[in-house]
Amino acid sequence: MRDHTKLKVFELAGRLAIRIYRSTANFPPTERYGLQSQLRRAAVSVPASIVEGCARSTQAEYSRFLEISYGFTRELQYEIGLSASLGYIDEKSAEHLANECTTLAKALDALLGALR
Repeated sequence: MRDHTKLKVFELAGRLAIRIYRSTANFPPTERYGLQSQLRRAAVSVPASIVEGCARSTQAEYSRFLEISYGFTRELQYEIGLSASLGYIDEKSAEHLANECTTLAKALDALLGALR
């Protein structure tokens, strides 16, 4: 078994999830089950998929869950931009969150590359 707590990508993903939750706290009530919920689900799915991958027994399964995390990270980037376009997140915060997604995506890509 791999220890997810020792992975840089897990640390980055966890911090990003917390920031997404805080950044979406003031979304309009009409978005509670819409974009706010989607952002939060995707943000939590990134570290959760890393944890699940670490619990898998084969390298192929581990890599697959890292790829899933990568996909959720890219999804978050789109949703952050959409939130900014709708005025739900200010541009500066959106840019910072998008940069965190890029950093995380690069780290996941590097880890996947090392596993190949």
